[in-house]
Amino acid sequence: MSLAPNQQQAQLAMQQQVTTLAQQNTEYQTRAASLDKDNQELESLLAQTRQQVQLLTDEVGATRTQLQTTTDQLLAMQTDNTQLKQMSTQLVATSKQRAGAEIRANNTLLKNLTLKQLPGVEVRQDGDVVRVEIPADRLFMPGSNYFQNGGEQLLDSVAADLRQNFPENLIGIEGHTDDGATHSQQFPTNHHLSAAQALAVYNSLAQKRTMAPNQLFVIGHGGNHPVVSNASDAGKARNRRIEFVVYPERLASR
Repeated sequence: MSLAPNQQQAQLAMQQQVTTLAQQNTEYQTRAASLDKDNQELESLLAQTRQQVQLLTDEVGATRTQLQTTTDQLLAMQTDNTQLKQMSTQLVATSKQRAGAEIRANNTLLKNLTLKQLPGVEVRQDGDVVRVEIPADRLFMPGSNYFQNGGEQLLDSVAADLRQNFPENLIGIEGHTDDGATHSQQFPTNHHLSAAQALAVYNSLAQKRTMAPNQLFVIGHGGNHPVVSNASDAGKARNRRIEFVVYPERLASR
């Protein structure tokens, strides 16, 4: 049975609509799949961003904590350094008032110091004190308070001679630098570096009982007291030093 022309047209129109709807449905499904993929990528990117933000937040927190700790340490070192300088001044004044306390240039103890034979070690009379000078470059890694290979052995040799010849004298450990700028967050100034190096010497001697801890005190002078001009590299190297300063005052008289 054949369909009337009107019915054929209606059926054809319906088929076209079905085809169109099917095509639209396919397009919608394709778009939905694409949007779902984009959404997954965005969620993954968002998760990565959140993770990075958390890492940065943790790093900022750690940096703030480290900065606060370093600030506290520097303030403590500045306070200790001021007190030690005052103590040094008082000790020198006290020692000068004591008759017969002066360590004279012709003192047999000074002549008997075998450390004068150590390469690079300088011994000199400075008024009523004896100064034993060790190049910092032979003790420490550049710009740090970490001992280099052989540094502590040299230090122990000097300390053993001082202990033998000056077993009861008060001895200052003074750190000195050149006039160059520091390039370290740990030691923002030469005063911090010189104090840290002097303290490292003290800790090494005290921990090994090479010298009596109550016989020693520590001062960091930075670059304030050069022994030669800083105009040359050799001069700068000479000024980077640790000095043991032997005072006339004895522990028994304190």
